[in-house]
Amino acid sequence: EMPSGPGVISIELIAEIAAGVPPGVSTFLLTSKVTAEEIIEQQSRCRCSTLQLTDYTKPEVHDTLRGALPGIKIVQVIHVTGEESIYTAQKYAETADALLLDSGNTNLAVKELGGTGRTHDWSLSRRIRESINKPLFLAGGLKPENVSEAIEAVSPFGLDICSGVRTDGRLDQEKLEKFIKGVRIVH
Repeated sequence: EMPSGPGVISIELIAEIAAGVPPGVSTFLLTSKVTAEEIIEQQSRCRCSTLQLTDYTKPEVHDTLRGALPGIKIVQVIHVTGEESIYTAQKYAETADALLLDSGNTNLAVKELGGTGRTHDWSLSRRIRESINKPLFLAGGLKPENVSEAIEAVSPFGLDICSGVRTDGRLDQEKLEKFIKGVRIVH
């Protein structure tokens, strides 16, 4: 139910996958919903351990989610579009368990909430990472050819990849292997 990006799957398939994941492994529900009621309803059907909020919610939504869904982790996506993204990240870091920096644009008629294949200004991402005290994931245009540079520029806690390891809309084994090699070069 995402307005953009590849790899959209049904609620039923998400629930099936989440049910088959062993204990101790996090499952992420990417949601573009912005009200607590809609997110809680999705979570009740999917049963994932982590909510990745791809759009901006009202500040009280995180608190409502925590009250209704004890033990669920919240990862707030921040779309890095300019200097204002630093303030936005700092604000959401107060209530989220982690942030994920991406290259979407929430101001378009059809919002881009991920899977754009575009990078953003990694110097801004680095400044965000240095200004918050939460784990930070990096997304946005990551691919085998730039993953080492991205890690060195931002030093994120983790990476989120999508379009950079796909060919014709499907995961590409060769691209995945090259991506992992790029990560290993830095570590």
